[in-house]
Amino acid sequence: MLQAPSGPRPSHLPSSELAGQHDGVLSELSVLPSPLELGEDKKDEKQPLENIDEVLSVASLYSDSGSDLLQDLDPDAPEGKQFTFRAALVGCALGAVISASNVYLGLKTGWTFGASLFGSIFGFAILKPLSRILPEHLGGGYFGPKENVCCQSAATAAGSLGLLFTSGFPAAYQLGLLGDDPVSDFGRIITFTLCCAYVGIFFTMPLRRLYILKLKLTFPSAVAAAYTIRSLHVGRNAAANARKKTLALIISFTVAIAWRVVSEYAPGIMWDWHWGWWFYKAGWKWIIAAENWGWIWEWTPAFIGVGLLVPINSSVSFVGGSALAWAIIGPALVATNRAFGTPVSPTGASPEYINYANMVLDDPVGAPSPKYWMIWPGCAVLLCASMAEIVGNGSAVVRSFAIAMEPLVAKIKAVLQGRGTDNRIGPTDEKDDPFHDPVPLDQQTPWWMWSGGLIAGSVLTMLVMRYQFGQNAGVTLLAILFSFLFSLVGAECTGRVSVTPVTTLGNFAQLVFGGISKGTGMAPMANQLNNGLTGMITLAASEQVADMLGDLKTTHLLGASPRAQLYAQCCGALVSIFLSAGMYIVFVKAYPCINTLSNTTCAFPAPDVGAWRAVSIAVSAPSLPIPRSSGITALCLGALSILSTLVKYRFVARPERRAWFPNWNAVGIAFILGPLCTYPMAMLFGSLIALMWRKYWPAGAVMYCYAVAAGMIAGEGLGGIANAVLQIAGVAGSAKGTSVGCPLDVYCG
Repeated sequence: MLQAPSGPRPSHLPSSELAGQHDGVLSELSVLPSPLELGEDKKDEKQPLENIDEVLSVASLYSDSGSDLLQDLDPDAPEGKQFTFRAALVGCALGAVISASNVYLGLKTGWTFGASLFGSIFGFAILKPLSRILPEHLGGGYFGPKENVCCQSAATAAGSLGLLFTSGFPAAYQLGLLGDDPVSDFGRIITFTLCCAYVGIFFTMPLRRLYILKLKLTFPSAVAAAYTIRSLHVGRNAAANARKKTLALIISFTVAIAWRVVSEYAPGIMWDWHWGWWFYKAGWKWIIAAENWGWIWEWTPAFIGVGLLVPINSSVSFVGGSALAWAIIGPALVATNRAFGTPVSPTGASPEYINYANMVLDDPVGAPSPKYWMIWPGCAVLLCASMAEIVGNGSAVVRSFAIAMEPLVAKIKAVLQGRGTDNRIGPTDEKDDPFHDPVPLDQQTPWWMWSGGLIAGSVLTMLVMRYQFGQNAGVTLLAILFSFLFSLVGAECTGRVSVTPVTTLGNFAQLVFGGISKGTGMAPMANQLNNGLTGMITLAASEQVADMLGDLKTTHLLGASPRAQLYAQCCGALVSIFLSAGMYIVFVKAYPCINTLSNTTCAFPAPDVGAWRAVSIAVSAPSLPIPRSSGITALCLGALSILSTLVKYRFVARPERRAWFPNWNAVGIAFILGPLCTYPMAMLFGSLIALMWRKYWPAGAVMYCYAVAAGMIAGEGLGGIANAVLQIAGVAGSAKGTSVGCPLDVYCG
């Protein structure tokens, strides 16, 4: 449900979806021994993050003496190209791993992860040795920090777009809005994804000057990537640091893959610990409630790794939301006959063992399951919390729009005054403009390049939507405009807390266009398809803008070329278009329950799909299919999230004290995800490990934490891909494994 570059994205975690990463991860960055890693004096090690550009000597890197500065840091640095075939190729390959992982993790949890740290470290590990071994005509030659940024940008773009296939598309199939299966729709799925990818990329380029040069948003994950790349290439200990970080990433990545694959053959022992069931079978009948409501321990490397990255506030909020929904409200609903479960066993064995996740309901208003009932409060919290964040940062949003209009206003004034439209800034302008762009003109992205790409992408999108999905071109153009506006919100979230609630932004778009379609008298199913597609355009554009701006922040901090990153991003996006769609088809073939509503437990809970489907139905139905008690609870919790957020910004000035306020995005996700509390507990476990690690072994945390987390996240995702292939081949754990430790002695992998 959230998305966060290099960290969880609450599609999602949002920003990924987990507000507060600014105060957590960045507070750690503020004391990173980066000067030591760069071979400099350590006396200024606690530089404030607001001056991160100065800490990394950004202006100097772009100045006439920039090459001399880089020469001092990296004596081997020659003049050379930043965008190279080898960087783009390796970056796309590494991004493909993350893309495949994101489809798996998104279907599992609604969260996806950026590829920046993974691409930075693994890109270095692959290209640095090859640059020394191979002759130049075969890909050898100098490989430095700026080319490493290009590799990372290609990886980030190649790892994006997975959320389309973990939210909107499965929801459309569950509602019967598309063809029989994704294979029969493969052509139009690809063309739709193509449109989403490139519109979002070209949205990003004009926003660089606004968010990176003018507002100087922090972009926590991008700063982490910049520090990582620098430490790999420059300084007294660069080679040793690179070996250590690469080894840590490779080990965690390999162990996570192996653990995920092997555990599939004994899931009740190695993966899920159904402790409530074990005690129930030992005679403690009452404790089966823990199993019924999803309080199961899971050894998931990905979400323990997520916990290493996010602040403790986000993890505590996630667990707190699970406790509120699935330990307090849920049991109360069942006790008062406002929601109902069904026995798990069709034979009547273990009658206390109840399924509360049924989504196939004859009477969703009068006899809902707890999972269906919780969808509405969860969606309300996500929508209201995001809106409150916008209002709480209202002055920044208004300022963003004002700054975005400055170039256009300046051109109009120049034309009216007969001075032409030369955009080059002279010495006087540079002196008066504290946000002057230090990038040489030949490295900037010219206006005709991004505007031409944006126009071409918009026209292509209108044609695809009209002729492949039957949507009016005017509605599509309006959807693109709304996508741009929502992308500004996503950029603010990513830049400030490194979490982007992209699925929530997509749900906003669904509400807007669902209301428009309903007002025109459109049939319910046509309305559902219409609002679902427009929501996916917004989701993809917001995701792309968040990812690309993070890359451009890293580019800025290391003095690299923005134009080179655009080329790399375009290459990476092409990989993501085909790979994400292909991985979705693989998972659907292995696990058909992803695309069908089920009254049983699916191996992929896909929380974003439930929320997406619920909004589609709600905005198209003649009357809202919402239980009265659920609606009242949704209004109350939505109001509470708004009030809490506004109090945080209105009356709490110090950022460190704002960390005491709950992360409402995480709370909302917990409502929608359950009854499944494994991921919140695993993430809290990882956050506690990180807290102790940074407290008692800070040097080791600085050196290994990001690398280990990136390897764990990517490794589990790739292991999930391997399991899907084994499932299709008929040799997976479900066919060859054991059910020891599983409830009812039924395989639980």
